[in-house]
Amino acid sequence: MRKKKKKKISNPSLIKGIFPKSLGKAYTDYKKLQEINKLKKIKLEEREETKQLIQERKDLKLRQERVGKEEERSKLKEEELKQKDREQNIKDEEQRKKDEDLRLKDSDLRRKDKTQIQKDNELKLKEEEQKRKDIDLKVREEEQKQKEQKERKRKKLEDQKLRYEEQTLKEQESEKLKEWELKFDEEQKRKESAERLKDKQIKLKDLEIQRLKDQDMQKFKEELTQEQVKQAQIKKDELN
Repeated sequence: MRKKKKKKISNPSLIKGIFPKSLGKAYTDYKKLQEINKLKKIKLEEREETKQLIQERKDLKLRQERVGKEEERSKLKEEELKQKDREQNIKDEEQRKKDEDLRLKDSDLRRKDKTQIQKDNELKLKEEEQKRKDIDLKVREEEQKQKEQKERKRKKLEDQKLRYEEQTLKEQESEKLKEWELKFDEEQKRKESAERLKDKQIKLKDLEIQRLKDQDMQKFKEELTQEQVKQAQIKKDELN
């Protein structure tokens, strides 16, 4: 009796067992690491932008302070010049008065023969002149007072404008920060949702692969059992 040839197994790779799972897990960890690094980079860029905005605000405040100081120095110089002019005018007026006094004295010396009436008239003129000087001085003081009031009003308006601009800048920065935080939270939620969906898909895929492997393993076991039964039958036939 001729011996029958042994039937070869159609899929010998199944003998090696279930495929390793470490490769899929390493790929998933790698993708997660990429996402984390990307988020860190975004946060770093946003932090740098915030620092730059704060620095720009500080620079603006320093420039405004420098401009204020320059204006103050200019005002002081202008006031000094005005004071010098006033002092020079006073000196000129004093010199004029001295000249006038000298002239009057000379006139008195030349006019010794004039009556007391003329002296009274000269005294009256002096009194009237002094009155005019007092009036002029009062007018100058009132003008200076008005100038100072205008200057205080102008400075107050500038201070109010500066405080308003600073408050507006703070509000804009706060609003910008809130918008960034809202966008960041939405983006984070979207990524977390996508990550969960991805994990779910991977799990479903792994389950499908495992199911197929189990089917192949079951098929292999059935074929192996059938082959063993055939071999046993062949041996039995050979013995007979």
